[in-house]
Amino acid sequence: MRDIEKICNEAIAWIIKTVTDANAKGIVLGLSGGIDSAVVAALCKKAFPEDLLCVIMPCHSNPIDEEHAILVAEALKLSVKTVVLDDAFETMKRLLGASENDPKLSIANIKSRLRMITVYYHASINNYLVAGTGNKSEVTIGYFTKYGDGGVDLMPIASFVKKEVREIAYYLGIPEIVITKPPTAGLWENQTDESEMGMTYDELDTYILTGNASETVKAKVDNMYARSEHKRRTAAVFVPSEKV
Repeated sequence: MRDIEKICNEAIAWIIKTVTDANAKGIVLGLSGGIDSAVVAALCKKAFPEDLLCVIMPCHSNPIDEEHAILVAEALKLSVKTVVLDDAFETMKRLLGASENDPKLSIANIKSRLRMITVYYHASINNYLVAGTGNKSEVTIGYFTKYGDGGVDLMPIASFVKKEVREIAYYLGIPEIVITKPPTAGLWENQTDESEMGMTYDELDTYILTGNASETVKAKVDNMYARSEHKRRTAAVFVPSEKV
């Protein structure tokens, strides 16, 4: 990778400017126990050491995720709040009339959107901005929940593919176990990013960075990119042919 120290310093300066330009005081983000949120937390901690809140939001989650989030928080000396969303999730399913026959992802995305509500509440009461934790690999193929983990104010690592995020993580001193464990969004039991995407991060990253991949991977990525274009844009606005 390029000069990691320089890149991190530029990212930290960008975070400070983005927050300052918005007349905000600091940053709030969801701390999942995964590598991406750990890297974003580390950068934001350097940008706003006294005004960063990391929210751990279990929602019928694997307990190891919370353990790893706490491990990251201890390693980076982060200010943390835990909000358990189990009851809110069950209430929303009941109110929506959700059933076991509904698509698994439709149900799972409720979790992500409840987390978005939670971090924006804390952003509002603290005059903070919400930092997203999506990387370039995920953004490219739309591997995020619209108005869930995609509902954010700034995205510090969206220019870096997964393998670059790993390099940054080592530089920033993220615990080894968080860097090397299989990436997962934690939306259901035994879910992993790569099994859901149908390709490895290495295959995806190589295609994004070099254009080289098997025909199967190329077709899959190109299709996912096209289908998720609406997720990377603000809502479409109709413009009449003549002024009203």
